[in-house]
Amino acid sequence: MPRITFSRREALLGSVALAGGLAMPGLVRAQSRPVITHGVQSGDVAHDGAVVWGRADREAEMWVEWSTSDSFRDVHLMPRLPVGSPTDNTGKMALTGLPSDQEIFYRVTMADLSDGTKSEPVVGHFRTAPNAMRDISFVWSGDTVGQGWGIDEDRGGMKTYATMLQHRPDFFLHSGDTVYSDGPLQEQVELADGTMWKNIVTEAKSKVAETLDEYRGQHLYNMMDKNVLAFNAEVPIIAQWDDHEVTNNWYPNEMLDADDRYTVKSARLLAARAGQAFHEMLPTRQNLAEPRRIYRKVAYGPLLDVFVIDMRTYRGNNTANTEEGGTPFLGAEQMAWLKRELTNSAATWKVIASDMPIGMMVRDGETGMENGANGDGPVLGREADVAAMLSFIKHAAIKNTVWLTADVHYTAAHHYSPDRAVFQDFEPFWEFVSGPLHAGTFGPSEYDNTFGPEVRFTKHPDEGQANLPPSDGMQFFGKVDISAETKVMTVSLMDREDVKLWSTDIEPVLA
Repeated sequence: MPRITFSRREALLGSVALAGGLAMPGLVRAQSRPVITHGVQSGDVAHDGAVVWGRADREAEMWVEWSTSDSFRDVHLMPRLPVGSPTDNTGKMALTGLPSDQEIFYRVTMADLSDGTKSEPVVGHFRTAPNAMRDISFVWSGDTVGQGWGIDEDRGGMKTYATMLQHRPDFFLHSGDTVYSDGPLQEQVELADGTMWKNIVTEAKSKVAETLDEYRGQHLYNMMDKNVLAFNAEVPIIAQWDDHEVTNNWYPNEMLDADDRYTVKSARLLAARAGQAFHEMLPTRQNLAEPRRIYRKVAYGPLLDVFVIDMRTYRGNNTANTEEGGTPFLGAEQMAWLKRELTNSAATWKVIASDMPIGMMVRDGETGMENGANGDGPVLGREADVAAMLSFIKHAAIKNTVWLTADVHYTAAHHYSPDRAVFQDFEPFWEFVSGPLHAGTFGPSEYDNTFGPEVRFTKHPDEGQANLPPSDGMQFFGKVDISAETKVMTVSLMDREDVKLWSTDIEPVLA
């Protein structure tokens, strides 16, 4: 029989198709050997390592091999990792000792604990961060499977992921709302044109998530989509969370007494379960002392450091946000960490990955406020933490900070300047907003002049339109390119059809 060989691309497509097919609802485990159920992922890539993720259909040993060649010459086998029910059969392997700025090909195999039979391997790929100057390109967005818009295979599934993959980015920054745990899906939704949106619906997506398994199921649902599977196999992720990983607009002290959908009323308890599922289902690097901590720095060579922050876990209640003297938002420990890491950063560009925008007003009901913005005027409430950080950046002479965010379900470019602001003790900076990836489209927001935002570009639905489906095309992502030669950062706002809506070049301050 002649030997049949496959290219790396064919192998990837074949493996994710196998995993995606086995993840479909209604299939019964009947295999005599283990199955990798939801493809593979990599994340939090460094110059010498990365985190690799896989999930088996049973208790197993996770085997990870890596090579600098897609033919897997000179293959390196990592120590075996047992996976089982404590993590829903997921495994995260920290690869170490990798060469910098190198294409890395990895394959994951699951071996049955009882008889050693092995699954078919699933192949993935990423590129390690550089130690020296080279061009960098990455994408960012947020909001996946929100407002009732799930996987409609007849409409191509989550097509924004396929569009982003065409750019072959170094990594993907998911700016939060990685899942919508509070957004049950209906099998069909009638659209304005009379056609039907047809969701795949799983048991976990048929109600709000409350148990650990239900939170896990939110993430597993997204990995049923063929576009997501193919993207995950090729592009490493930096993941952060916002509110919908737990429930809409949550804060730690919240009690969901008025929401009859929940039998568990404590947002703090729900957040603990959601946080465990978040780290189990995504290839995050976890702090050993604080295993559920979201905030962290991802260093990507001499041109870029990414500072992932958490505006959710340490906040006070969602009041009108007008407390004089401030109210908790980022928390003292996270604030101290961010100041320290920004000060120590030698990278040209410091991207602050924020799960919420600074100057756009995001409301919670009639009187509550969700983010820092609370209306025109002096610094009040949560704005105190934002003001303190911006002032610190100025007085510590930290250059070239750029804020990237999502959350509001449309795309925009904002320039902040003390010349337009009520609070003026900061240096001008840019904030860019993108999303949704696959959710309802909304907008526009109201703005708060405390930090002097100026809208340089925006695209959102017309007045009176809300929750537009992904099939309307208003799904957005952003793309960042940094030139090794000039160190200029180019930020482009893109849509699902890969149309460049707007772009700007930002010159670095070099001192």
